[in-house]
Amino acid sequence: MSGGVLGRVHSVQSMGTLDGPGVRFVVFLQGCNLRCKCCHNPDTWDITGGAEFSADQIVQKAERFREYFGEKGGITISGGEPLLQAEFCAEVFKKCHEKGINTCLDTSGSVMNDKVKALIDLTDRVLLDVKYTDGASYRENVGCGIEKPLEFLDYLNKKGIATTIRQVIIPTKNDNAENMARLKKIVENHAVVDKVELLPFKKICQVKYDNMGITFPFGDIPEPTPDQMAKLNNMMK
Repeated sequence: MSGGVLGRVHSVQSMGTLDGPGVRFVVFLQGCNLRCKCCHNPDTWDITGGAEFSADQIVQKAERFREYFGEKGGITISGGEPLLQAEFCAEVFKKCHEKGINTCLDTSGSVMNDKVKALIDLTDRVLLDVKYTDGASYRENVGCGIEKPLEFLDYLNKKGIATTIRQVIIPTKNDNAENMARLKKIVENHAVVDKVELLPFKKICQVKYDNMGITFPFGDIPEPTPDQMAKLNNMMK
C-alpha cells in the first residue's frame, strides 16, 4: 500500500448516474457525525468501520471506468460524511486533477476547518444537502444547527465552486410551500447554485435498520407521491 493518509471506505459504485454530472465513480466513505432521522445508510455511521484504502488505490479503481465518464463524468466522494476525512478526500481529488478527472463532493456541509477548505479548493462541484430550511427542524431531525450548512454554502459562494442543492422531501416535515419559499431564497442568495434537486423520501432502508436492531425514526412517515413531488418542483421554478 502506498504512503499518504488512508481513508475508511464503506463501498464504491462503479458507474453511478445519480451522484453528480454524467457517469461517476462513487466512493462512499465510512463515518458520519450526524444522525438524520431520514438516513438511508445507518451502516455508514461508525467511523471505525469500513475498509482502509490509499488515495492511489481509489484513483486507480476510478481510472478503470474513465472511458464511461465522457465530458461531464468523473469521481464523486460521498458518505457517511466525507468532510470527516477531508485530508484523504483532498489527496484523492489532487491525484484526480493530475489525471484530468472531474471531482465532485456529496456532503451535508456540517464541518468547516482548514482541511475542509483545502478540499474545497480541489473540488469541481459540490452536492450540498440542505436538509431543512429552519433551525428547529435541523436540531430535531439532523443533530446540528442550520448555521453549519449555510456557513459552508457561503464559503462555496465565496470560492465560486459550482453547487447543486439537494433536499430529501419528507411528508409532514418539509413538503410545504413555506419550506420551498425559504429554500428558493437560499438558492437566490448564492450565485454558485446552478441546480436544485428535490429527492423523494424512500423507505427501502428499513431492512438495514431491522438488521442492525435499531428503529428507523421515520419508518411511519409515507413516501411522497409523484404528484406531490411535481407540485414542489414547480414551486422552485
